[in-house]
Amino acid sequence: MAFLLYLLAAIRAILLFGIMTIFMLVYGISCLIVPHTKKRALQLRENYLKYIAMPILNIHIIKVGEPCSEPGLYVCNHRSFTDPMVICRYLKAFVIAKAEVANYPIINKGAELTGVIWVNRSDQNSRTATRDKMVETIQNGYNVLVFPEGTVGINQTTLPFRKGTFMEAAENKIPVTPIAIEFQSEKDLWIKEKFVPQYLYSYSKWKTEVKIHFGEALTSESGDYLQETCQTWINEQLQMMQENWSTAFR
Repeated sequence: MAFLLYLLAAIRAILLFGIMTIFMLVYGISCLIVPHTKKRALQLRENYLKYIAMPILNIHIIKVGEPCSEPGLYVCNHRSFTDPMVICRYLKAFVIAKAEVANYPIINKGAELTGVIWVNRSDQNSRTATRDKMVETIQNGYNVLVFPEGTVGINQTTLPFRKGTFMEAAENKIPVTPIAIEFQSEKDLWIKEKFVPQYLYSYSKWKTEVKIHFGEALTSESGDYLQETCQTWINEQLQMMQENWSTAFR
Protein backbone atom coordinates (compact mmCIF):
# COMPACT_ATOMS: atom_id res chain seq x y z
CA MET A 1 0.00 0.00 0.00
CA ALA A 2 2.79 2.41 0.93
CA PHE A 3 4.51 1.69 -2.39
CA LEU A 4 1.34 2.57 -4.31
CA LEU A 5 0.97 5.85 -2.42
CA TYR A 6 4.55 6.88 -3.15
CA LEU A 7 4.01 5.86 -6.77
CA LEU A 8 1.02 8.21 -6.84
CA ALA A 9 3.23 11.04 -5.57
CA ALA A 10 5.87 10.29 -8.20
CA ILE A 11 3.27 10.30 -10.99
CA ARG A 12 2.00 13.65 -9.76
CA ALA A 13 5.53 15.05 -9.85
CA ILE A 14 6.12 13.85 -13.41
CA LEU A 15 2.80 15.36 -14.54
CA LEU A 16 3.47 18.68 -12.84
CA PHE A 17 7.02 19.09 -14.12
CA GLY A 18 6.07 17.91 -17.59
CA ILE A 19 3.18 20.34 -17.91
CA MET A 20 5.25 23.12 -16.33
CA THR A 21 7.91 22.58 -19.00
CA ILE A 22 5.27 22.75 -21.74
CA PHE A 23 3.81 25.92 -20.19
CA MET A 24 7.22 27.60 -20.22
CA LEU A 25 7.96 26.55 -23.81
CA VAL A 26 4.59 27.75 -25.08
CA TYR A 27 4.95 31.00 -23.17
CA GLY A 28 8.45 31.51 -24.58
CA ILE A 29 7.17 31.04 -28.12
CA SER A 30 4.24 33.38 -27.48
CA CYS A 31 6.68 36.07 -26.40
CA LEU A 32 7.84 36.27 -30.02
CA ILE A 33 4.42 37.77 -30.74
CA VAL A 34 3.35 39.33 -27.43
CA PRO A 35 6.23 40.77 -25.35
CA HIS A 36 6.97 39.33 -21.92
CA THR A 37 5.64 41.48 -19.07
CA LYS A 38 5.42 41.00 -15.33
CA LYS A 39 1.64 41.10 -15.56
CA ARG A 40 1.58 38.30 -18.17
CA ALA A 41 3.99 36.20 -16.14
CA LEU A 42 1.92 36.51 -12.97
CA GLN A 43 -1.23 35.56 -14.89
CA LEU A 44 0.59 32.53 -16.32
CA ARG A 45 1.44 31.38 -12.81
CA GLU A 46 -2.12 31.90 -11.58
CA ASN A 47 -3.54 29.84 -14.47
CA TYR A 48 -1.00 27.06 -13.91
CA LEU A 49 -1.85 26.85 -10.22
CA LYS A 50 -5.62 27.07 -10.71
CA TYR A 51 -6.04 24.67 -13.61
CA ILE A 52 -3.04 22.34 -13.30
CA ALA A 53 -1.25 22.17 -9.93
CA MET A 54 -4.24 22.33 -7.58
CA PRO A 55 -6.29 19.65 -9.40
CA ILE A 56 -3.33 17.28 -9.89
CA LEU A 57 -2.19 17.58 -6.27
CA ASN A 58 -5.82 17.52 -5.09
CA ILE A 59 -5.36 20.55 -2.84
CA HIS A 60 -8.55 21.69 -1.12
CA ILE A 61 -8.43 25.26 0.19
CA ILE A 62 -10.62 27.04 2.70
CA LYS A 63 -10.03 30.78 2.23
CA VAL A 64 -11.06 33.66 4.48
CA GLY A 65 -10.60 37.28 3.44
CA GLU A 66 -9.19 38.82 0.28
CA PRO A 67 -5.91 40.47 -0.78
CA CYS A 68 -5.76 44.24 -0.50
CA SER A 69 -6.54 46.20 -3.67
CA GLU A 70 -3.47 48.43 -3.13
CA PRO A 71 0.03 47.10 -3.98
CA GLY A 72 1.91 46.20 -0.84
CA LEU A 73 3.91 43.76 1.24
CA TYR A 74 2.34 40.46 2.30
CA VAL A 75 3.82 38.45 5.17
CA CYS A 76 2.94 34.86 6.02
CA ASN A 77 4.03 32.07 8.33
CA HIS A 78 5.91 29.27 6.56
CA ARG A 79 4.84 25.63 6.86
CA SER A 80 5.69 23.90 3.59
CA PHE A 81 6.95 24.26 0.00
CA THR A 82 3.25 24.22 -0.85
CA ASP A 83 2.71 27.61 0.85
CA PRO A 84 3.60 29.81 -2.16
CA MET A 85 1.39 27.74 -4.46
CA VAL A 86 -1.63 28.14 -2.20
CA ILE A 87 -1.06 31.86 -1.59
CA CYS A 88 -0.29 32.73 -5.21
CA ARG A 89 -3.45 30.96 -6.29
CA TYR A 90 -5.20 34.10 -4.98
CA LEU A 91 -2.45 36.71 -4.83
CA LYS A 92 -0.47 38.10 -7.74
CA ALA A 93 2.86 38.74 -6.04
CA PHE A 94 6.59 38.48 -6.45
CA VAL A 95 7.87 35.99 -3.88
CA ILE A 96 11.07 36.48 -1.91
CA ALA A 97 12.64 33.01 -1.82
CA LYS A 98 15.85 31.48 -0.48
CA ALA A 99 18.66 31.28 -3.02
CA GLU A 100 18.84 27.51 -2.42
CA VAL A 101 15.57 27.09 -4.34
CA ALA A 102 17.39 28.32 -7.45
CA ASN A 103 19.11 24.92 -7.49
CA TYR A 104 15.84 22.99 -7.94
CA PRO A 105 15.58 21.96 -11.62
CA ILE A 106 12.54 23.14 -13.61
CA ILE A 107 11.04 24.72 -10.48
CA ASN A 108 13.75 27.38 -10.51
CA LYS A 109 13.02 28.37 -14.11
CA GLY A 110 9.30 28.47 -13.50
CA ALA A 111 9.85 30.64 -10.43
CA GLU A 112 12.15 33.04 -12.25
CA LEU A 113 9.74 33.34 -15.16
CA THR A 114 6.66 34.04 -13.06
CA GLY A 115 8.04 36.25 -10.34
CA VAL A 116 10.64 35.52 -7.66
CA ILE A 117 13.26 37.60 -5.86
CA TRP A 118 16.16 35.46 -4.68
CA VAL A 119 17.84 36.18 -1.34
CA ASN A 120 20.87 34.65 0.34
CA ARG A 121 19.92 35.10 3.99
CA SER A 122 23.49 34.47 5.17
CA ASP A 123 24.80 37.39 3.09
CA GLN A 124 24.13 40.91 4.39
CA ASN A 125 24.65 42.47 0.96
CA SER A 126 22.11 40.06 -0.56
CA ARG A 127 19.56 40.85 2.16
CA THR A 128 20.01 44.58 1.63
CA ALA A 129 19.71 44.27 -2.16
CA THR A 130 16.59 42.15 -1.74
CA ARG A 131 14.91 44.74 0.48
CA ASP A 132 15.74 47.44 -2.06
CA LYS A 133 14.24 45.28 -4.82
CA MET A 134 11.17 44.69 -2.68
CA VAL A 135 10.54 48.42 -2.27
CA GLU A 136 11.15 49.07 -5.97
CA THR A 137 8.75 46.28 -7.00
CA ILE A 138 5.94 47.55 -4.77
CA GLN A 139 6.46 51.16 -5.82
CA ASN A 140 6.11 49.96 -9.43
CA GLY A 141 2.64 48.63 -8.63
CA TYR A 142 3.22 44.97 -7.74
CA ASN A 143 2.80 42.94 -4.54
CA VAL A 144 5.64 41.20 -2.76
CA LEU A 145 5.25 38.10 -0.57
CA VAL A 146 7.70 37.44 2.28
CA PHE A 147 8.03 34.62 4.81
CA PRO A 148 9.57 36.57 7.71
CA GLU A 149 10.41 33.47 9.78
CA GLY A 150 13.22 32.90 7.29
CA THR A 151 12.61 29.15 7.28
CA VAL A 152 9.79 26.65 7.76
CA GLY A 153 8.20 26.37 11.19
CA ILE A 154 6.74 23.11 12.46
CA ASN A 155 5.49 24.34 15.85
CA GLN A 156 1.95 25.44 16.66
CA THR A 157 2.97 29.09 16.58
CA THR A 158 5.46 31.02 14.47
CA LEU A 159 9.18 31.36 14.83
CA PRO A 160 10.45 34.91 15.58
CA PHE A 161 9.88 37.22 12.62
CA ARG A 162 12.87 38.96 11.07
CA LYS A 163 12.36 42.72 11.18
CA GLY A 164 14.17 43.91 8.03
CA THR A 165 11.21 43.97 5.64
CA PHE A 166 8.94 45.53 8.27
CA MET A 167 11.44 48.34 8.81
CA GLU A 168 11.57 48.98 5.06
CA ALA A 169 7.79 48.98 4.86
CA ALA A 170 7.51 51.52 7.69
CA GLU A 171 10.20 53.77 6.22
CA ASN A 172 8.62 53.73 2.75
CA LYS A 173 4.97 53.91 3.90
CA ILE A 174 4.15 50.52 2.38
CA PRO A 175 0.97 48.72 3.55
CA VAL A 176 1.62 45.33 5.15
CA THR A 177 -1.00 42.57 4.99
CA PRO A 178 -0.62 39.48 7.22
CA ILE A 179 -1.55 36.02 5.93
CA ALA A 180 -1.97 32.89 8.04
CA ILE A 181 -1.70 29.45 6.47
CA GLU A 182 -2.27 26.06 8.10
CA PHE A 183 -2.41 22.47 6.89
CA GLN A 184 -4.51 19.72 8.37
CA SER A 185 -2.03 16.85 8.13
CA GLU A 186 1.34 16.52 9.81
CA LYS A 187 2.61 15.19 6.48
CA ASP A 188 2.45 18.74 5.10
CA LEU A 189 4.90 20.10 7.67
CA TRP A 190 8.43 20.22 6.24
CA ILE A 191 10.13 17.64 8.45
CA LYS A 192 12.35 15.94 5.85
CA GLU A 193 15.74 17.48 5.16
CA LYS A 194 15.60 17.33 1.35
CA PHE A 195 12.98 18.51 -1.12
CA VAL A 196 12.31 15.25 -2.99
CA PRO A 197 11.75 13.05 0.11
CA GLN A 198 9.47 15.73 1.57
CA TYR A 199 7.52 16.02 -1.68
CA LEU A 200 6.96 12.26 -1.85
CA TYR A 201 6.03 12.17 1.84
CA SER A 202 3.55 15.06 1.54
CA TYR A 203 1.83 13.95 -1.66
CA SER A 204 1.70 10.23 -0.94
CA LYS A 205 -1.67 11.02 0.62
CA TRP A 206 -4.69 11.43 -1.63
CA LYS A 207 -5.81 14.90 -0.57
CA THR A 208 -4.22 18.01 0.95
CA GLU A 209 -6.41 20.19 3.17
CA VAL A 210 -5.29 23.75 3.83
CA LYS A 211 -6.71 26.94 5.33
CA ILE A 212 -5.58 30.45 4.40
CA HIS A 213 -6.68 33.70 6.03
CA PHE A 214 -5.96 37.18 4.63
CA GLY A 215 -5.86 39.95 7.24
CA GLU A 216 -6.38 43.68 6.94
CA ALA A 217 -3.62 45.88 5.52
CA LEU A 218 -1.61 47.79 8.14
CA THR A 219 0.40 50.98 7.86
CA SER A 220 2.68 52.51 10.46
CA GLU A 221 5.87 54.51 10.80
CA SER A 222 7.07 51.88 13.27
CA GLY A 223 8.56 48.69 11.87
CA ASP A 224 8.43 47.14 15.34
CA TYR A 225 4.68 47.76 15.49
CA LEU A 226 4.14 46.18 12.08
CA GLN A 227 6.22 43.14 12.97
CA GLU A 228 4.61 42.57 16.36
CA THR A 229 1.05 43.19 15.15
CA CYS A 230 1.38 40.88 12.13
CA GLN A 231 2.98 38.09 14.15
CA THR A 232 0.36 38.32 16.91
CA TRP A 233 -2.49 38.25 14.37
CA ILE A 234 -1.03 35.27 12.50
CA ASN A 235 -0.53 33.29 15.73
CA GLU A 236 -4.12 33.99 16.76
CA GLN A 237 -5.38 32.78 13.38
CA LEU A 238 -3.25 29.63 13.56
CA GLN A 239 -4.75 28.69 16.91
CA MET A 240 -8.28 29.15 15.55
CA MET A 241 -7.46 27.18 12.39
CA GLN A 242 -5.98 24.28 14.34
CA GLU A 243 -8.89 23.90 16.77
CA ASN A 244 -10.98 20.78 16.07
CA TRP A 245 -9.39 20.46 12.60
CA SER A 246 -5.63 19.99 12.51
CA THR A 247 -4.24 16.50 13.05
CA ALA A 248 -0.69 17.85 13.10
CA PHE A 249 -1.08 19.54 16.51
CA ARG A 250 -3.19 17.31 18.70
